[in-house]
Amino acid sequence: MKRHFVWTGLIAFVCGSAQADGLYRWVDKSGKVHYGDAPAADAAKVEQKKFGAAPTIDANDLPYATRRAKQNFPVTLYVAENCSDPCKEARLFLTKRGIPFTENILRTKEDLDAFKQLSGSDGVPTLAVGKTWFKGFQAEQWGGALDTAGYFQTPSPQPSAKPITTKPTNTETQH
Repeated sequence: MKRHFVWTGLIAFVCGSAQADGLYRWVDKSGKVHYGDAPAADAAKVEQKKFGAAPTIDANDLPYATRRAKQNFPVTLYVAENCSDPCKEARLFLTKRGIPFTENILRTKEDLDAFKQLSGSDGVPTLAVGKTWFKGFQAEQWGGALDTAGYFQTPSPQPSAKPITTKPTNTETQH
Protein backbone atom coordinates (compact mmCIF):
# COMPACT_ATOMS: atom_id res chain seq x y z
CA MET A 1 0.00 0.00 0.00
CA LYS A 2 2.85 2.40 0.86
CA ARG A 3 4.48 1.73 -2.51
CA HIS A 4 1.25 2.70 -4.22
CA PHE A 5 1.28 6.10 -2.48
CA VAL A 6 4.96 6.62 -3.31
CA TRP A 7 4.38 5.84 -7.00
CA THR A 8 1.28 8.02 -7.08
CA GLY A 9 3.26 10.87 -5.52
CA LEU A 10 6.10 10.49 -8.01
CA ILE A 11 3.72 10.41 -10.96
CA ALA A 12 1.92 13.52 -9.68
CA PHE A 13 5.26 15.28 -9.23
CA VAL A 14 6.43 14.41 -12.74
CA CYS A 15 3.11 15.47 -14.26
CA GLY A 16 3.16 18.69 -12.27
CA SER A 17 6.69 19.41 -13.45
CA ALA A 18 5.65 18.86 -17.05
CA GLN A 19 2.82 21.36 -16.60
CA ALA A 20 5.17 23.98 -15.14
CA ASP A 21 5.94 25.36 -18.61
CA GLY A 22 2.53 26.96 -18.67
CA LEU A 23 -0.82 26.83 -20.28
CA TYR A 24 -1.72 28.31 -23.62
CA ARG A 25 -4.95 29.97 -24.67
CA TRP A 26 -5.60 30.33 -28.37
CA VAL A 27 -8.36 31.17 -30.76
CA ASP A 28 -8.77 29.09 -33.90
CA LYS A 29 -9.77 30.43 -37.33
CA SER A 30 -13.47 29.92 -36.59
CA GLY A 31 -13.20 32.01 -33.39
CA LYS A 32 -13.42 29.12 -30.92
CA VAL A 33 -11.26 29.46 -27.77
CA HIS A 34 -9.00 26.54 -26.79
CA TYR A 35 -6.70 25.83 -23.84
CA GLY A 36 -3.81 23.38 -23.76
CA ASP A 37 -0.12 22.81 -23.09
CA ALA A 38 0.78 23.72 -26.68
CA PRO A 39 -1.12 25.88 -29.17
CA ALA A 40 -2.34 24.48 -32.45
CA ALA A 41 -0.22 25.24 -35.51
CA ASP A 42 -3.07 27.14 -37.16
CA ALA A 43 -3.95 29.22 -34.05
CA ALA A 44 -4.99 32.76 -34.90
CA LYS A 45 -4.24 34.35 -31.51
CA VAL A 46 -2.02 32.73 -28.84
CA GLU A 47 -1.50 33.78 -25.19
CA GLN A 48 0.73 31.96 -22.73
CA LYS A 49 -0.71 31.87 -19.22
CA LYS A 50 1.72 31.94 -16.30
CA PHE A 51 0.94 30.45 -12.92
CA GLY A 52 2.70 30.58 -9.59
CA ALA A 53 4.21 34.05 -9.93
CA ALA A 54 4.18 36.33 -6.93
CA PRO A 55 1.16 38.60 -6.90
CA THR A 56 1.80 42.19 -7.80
CA ILE A 57 0.63 44.90 -5.45
CA ASP A 58 -1.12 47.95 -6.76
CA ALA A 59 0.14 51.16 -5.18
CA ASN A 60 -3.47 51.89 -4.17
CA ASP A 61 -3.39 48.75 -1.98
CA LEU A 62 -0.68 50.29 0.20
CA PRO A 63 -1.66 51.86 3.53
CA TYR A 64 -2.36 55.58 3.34
CA ALA A 65 0.78 56.55 5.30
CA THR A 66 2.96 54.49 2.97
CA ARG A 67 1.34 56.02 -0.13
CA ARG A 68 1.98 59.52 1.26
CA ALA A 69 5.58 58.66 2.12
CA LYS A 70 6.07 57.17 -1.35
CA GLN A 71 4.63 60.29 -2.96
CA ASN A 72 6.73 62.72 -0.89
CA PHE A 73 9.89 60.67 -0.42
CA PRO A 74 10.23 58.02 -3.15
CA VAL A 75 12.79 55.33 -2.33
CA THR A 76 15.33 54.23 -4.94
CA LEU A 77 17.95 51.53 -4.41
CA TYR A 78 21.03 51.68 -6.64
CA VAL A 79 22.92 48.42 -7.13
CA ALA A 80 25.38 46.91 -9.59
CA GLU A 81 25.36 43.49 -11.20
CA ASN A 82 28.63 42.55 -9.48
CA CYS A 83 27.38 43.61 -6.01
CA SER A 84 26.45 40.46 -4.15
CA ASP A 85 25.79 40.28 -0.40
CA PRO A 86 25.52 43.99 0.50
CA CYS A 87 23.01 44.61 -2.31
CA LYS A 88 21.03 41.48 -1.44
CA GLU A 89 20.91 42.54 2.22
CA ALA A 90 19.79 46.04 1.24
CA ARG A 91 17.03 44.70 -1.01
CA LEU A 92 15.91 42.23 1.67
CA PHE A 93 15.86 45.00 4.29
CA LEU A 94 13.53 47.14 2.17
CA THR A 95 11.35 44.20 1.17
CA LYS A 96 10.96 42.86 4.72
CA ARG A 97 10.04 46.29 5.92
CA GLY A 98 7.39 46.59 3.22
CA ILE A 99 8.92 49.62 1.51
CA PRO A 100 7.82 50.22 -2.09
CA PHE A 101 11.03 51.06 -3.93
CA THR A 102 12.56 51.36 -7.36
CA GLU A 103 15.76 49.47 -8.03
CA ASN A 104 18.25 50.83 -10.54
CA ILE A 105 20.91 48.40 -11.72
CA LEU A 106 24.04 50.19 -12.88
CA ARG A 107 25.25 48.18 -15.88
CA THR A 108 27.15 50.54 -18.14
CA LYS A 109 29.74 53.28 -17.75
CA GLU A 110 27.05 55.77 -18.73
CA ASP A 111 24.80 54.48 -15.95
CA LEU A 112 27.64 54.81 -13.45
CA ASP A 113 28.55 58.32 -14.63
CA ALA A 114 24.93 59.50 -14.32
CA PHE A 115 24.71 57.88 -10.89
CA LYS A 116 27.92 59.62 -9.74
CA GLN A 117 26.56 62.96 -10.89
CA LEU A 118 23.27 62.46 -9.03
CA SER A 119 24.59 60.94 -5.82
CA GLY A 120 28.19 62.06 -5.57
CA SER A 121 29.09 58.42 -4.97
CA ASP A 122 30.40 55.52 -6.99
CA GLY A 123 29.69 52.83 -4.40
CA VAL A 124 26.73 50.49 -4.15
CA PRO A 125 24.35 49.83 -2.60
CA THR A 126 23.19 53.40 -2.31
CA LEU A 127 19.73 54.45 -1.19
CA ALA A 128 17.88 57.62 -2.16
CA VAL A 129 14.99 58.60 0.10
CA GLY A 130 13.48 61.61 -1.59
CA LYS A 131 16.47 63.86 -2.28
CA THR A 132 18.67 62.42 0.49
CA TRP A 133 21.37 59.88 -0.37
CA PHE A 134 22.74 57.10 1.86
CA LYS A 135 25.94 55.41 0.71
CA GLY A 136 26.56 51.80 1.69
CA PHE A 137 24.05 49.55 3.44
CA GLN A 138 23.65 50.52 7.09
CA ALA A 139 20.38 49.17 8.47
CA GLU A 140 20.11 51.62 11.37
CA GLN A 141 20.84 54.65 9.20
CA TRP A 142 18.45 53.53 6.47
CA GLY A 143 15.76 52.65 9.02
CA GLY A 144 16.02 56.09 10.62
CA ALA A 145 15.74 57.80 7.25
CA LEU A 146 12.68 55.71 6.33
CA ASP A 147 11.09 56.45 9.73
CA THR A 148 11.66 60.17 9.24
CA ALA A 149 10.15 59.97 5.74
CA GLY A 150 6.98 58.42 7.21
CA TYR A 151 7.36 54.78 6.17
CA PHE A 152 6.17 52.10 8.58
CA GLN A 153 8.78 50.91 11.05
CA THR A 154 7.58 47.31 10.68
CA PRO A 155 5.80 45.67 7.78
CA SER A 156 2.15 46.53 7.66
CA PRO A 157 -0.46 43.77 7.74
CA GLN A 158 -1.14 44.59 4.10
CA PRO A 159 0.62 42.41 1.53
CA SER A 160 2.92 45.37 0.79
CA ALA A 161 5.93 43.40 2.01
CA LYS A 162 5.93 41.78 -1.44
CA PRO A 163 7.74 43.75 -4.15
CA ILE A 164 5.64 45.92 -6.38
CA THR A 165 6.55 44.97 -9.91
CA THR A 166 5.97 46.93 -13.03
CA LYS A 167 7.45 46.56 -16.46
CA PRO A 168 11.03 47.85 -16.13
CA THR A 169 12.24 50.68 -18.30
CA ASN A 170 15.92 50.36 -19.22
CA THR A 171 17.68 49.33 -16.02
CA GLU A 172 14.93 50.36 -13.62
CA THR A 173 12.84 47.86 -11.67
CA GLN A 174 9.92 48.88 -9.48
CA HIS A 175 9.45 47.05 -6.13
